[in-house]
Amino acid sequence: MRLRALLETDALGLRLLGGDDELDRTVRGVMTTDLRDPSRYLSGGELVLTGLAWRRGADDSEPFVRILASAGVVGLAAGEAELGDIPDDLVLACERHRLPLFAVNEDVAFATITEHVVRQVSGERAGDLAAVVDRHRRLMTSGPAGGGPEVVLDLLGSDLDLRAWVLSPTGRRIAGAGEPLPPGAGAVLAAEHLAATRTGRRGPHRATVRGTTYSLFPIRNAGRGAAPASRDVRETVLSDWLLAVEADASDWPAARLDLLQGVTQLIAVERDRRDAARTVRRRLAQEVLELVQTGAPPAEIAARLRVAAPVLLPGLGTAPHWQVVVARVDWDARGGSPVEAGPAAQSLLEEILVDPVDPGSEAADRIAVAQTGTEAVALVPLPAAGPAGVSPDDAGHGEAGLGEEGRAGEPEPGQDGAGLHADALLAAVRETLSAGLADDGRLTLGVSAAVHSAEGLRGALEEARHARRVAAARPGRVCAAGHHELASHVLLLPFVPDDVRRAFTARLLDPLRDYDRRHRAELIETLEAFLDCDGSWTRCATRLHLHVNTLRYRVGRIEQLTGRDLSRLEDKLDFFLALRMS
Repeated sequence: MRLRALLETDALGLRLLGGDDELDRTVRGVMTTDLRDPSRYLSGGELVLTGLAWRRGADDSEPFVRILASAGVVGLAAGEAELGDIPDDLVLACERHRLPLFAVNEDVAFATITEHVVRQVSGERAGDLAAVVDRHRRLMTSGPAGGGPEVVLDLLGSDLDLRAWVLSPTGRRIAGAGEPLPPGAGAVLAAEHLAATRTGRRGPHRATVRGTTYSLFPIRNAGRGAAPASRDVRETVLSDWLLAVEADASDWPAARLDLLQGVTQLIAVERDRRDAARTVRRRLAQEVLELVQTGAPPAEIAARLRVAAPVLLPGLGTAPHWQVVVARVDWDARGGSPVEAGPAAQSLLEEILVDPVDPGSEAADRIAVAQTGTEAVALVPLPAAGPAGVSPDDAGHGEAGLGEEGRAGEPEPGQDGAGLHADALLAAVRETLSAGLADDGRLTLGVSAAVHSAEGLRGALEEARHARRVAAARPGRVCAAGHHELASHVLLLPFVPDDVRRAFTARLLDPLRDYDRRHRAELIETLEAFLDCDGSWTRCATRLHLHVNTLRYRVGRIEQLTGRDLSRLEDKLDFFLALRMS
């Protein structure tokens, strides 16, 4: 459709403020945003709708419009509900960049315009599409949140008898109508979708789980539509939602496929709204991170945390502990072209830190994630539990228990087991995300210990970053490490060069392996058990079901073949490290 057609539809309530000579531009999609820089969500050809929440002053209009024009946006529609009249500085900026500008009457919902454009761009559709979209438009305009994705899915079920679910990249259910997916099915479907996307196949993708066939439709941020060939799919594959429909779409008519594509665009509008709402938490995290990294006084950091606590912990009467989680996504370069991985890492970390069994697209509302370069840093609040927690009334801890004094370290007694654990995070997402990372991507995570003071955050940040570097030294597409590993030999082993590892282990263990191959003597197994039993002859013999004299013979053979003495601590340590590095 062309921009001119928007003015010919009275129900849209659009008034042209400038750009009448550019109205023959073709609209290929629509996007709603109040981000100051929405460029990463634009692919060109969009009509952008904005409520002007990004505008704090007259100087903000020029950079915003310049970003839209550079991205190939065909028009801008600004709502009058926020400021009343459209500011002159925005009108002038659009004139300078030859960007058509429309004013949207405050009585008209953006959802009405979005769905009109979706219908027109998709062309004439079957009667079921008209019914679903019209009913959804009425429901969306009835409230500020538009009813959420559940509204669309309910309509698919009631009007078309289609069961559908919105899933995150890790397979967590974000929305669904009726019965939930079978346990574990969401993760399998997400992995199938990620793998298919990485191979370049166009959706919908077909997958079968436990005898049931599903069709998987990508849900990309509004306005992106089908990303152009120039955009690297790796920038978005780990952050996009998907729509799983319990049906085989391979034999659907074009009208039915158009319907589902339109539904994904409607859900994408809601995704954009929720991403915009997350901006406040991201900004809080960014401000705290900058203060911590620049060595700001603990009092200043504590003041910022007192501002953040009500946003991240609404209604809770106890003070939180905090943990820091650092994530990084790395991609192998293709043809020397770098992949922008920072925004994807930020979005992905927000998803990873949500309980995988917690449904709902708002479940990450208590998690603030900042982005710095290719790294994402999460500030995770952990409410104090019971009498072991720090009371808001405790001396020196201010309103939120985040005073100037305090020490970094483990939670108070009674907090053991609370908080995030690297192994649990890894287990929840490793298999699914590995499909999206394929053979050229890596996700590494580092988790700090919990701290209960502003002073402790700098140490927690360094701890999480160091743990992530430990994880990065390990093999695998998705790796994580926690703070407990930083006080162990595990910290050192990943950084030993491969040639040193091979030489060290070969010198100590190859004679034993060769002897085992020739005589089936199980010397390696005996050595491992002996060290694991702290050199106790009785416990080791019991574990291996051997007589103590047989065990003594085997240990003597190990010492003879290697020239080492297993009664000496130094030799025990060398064997222990050799076994860990082998």
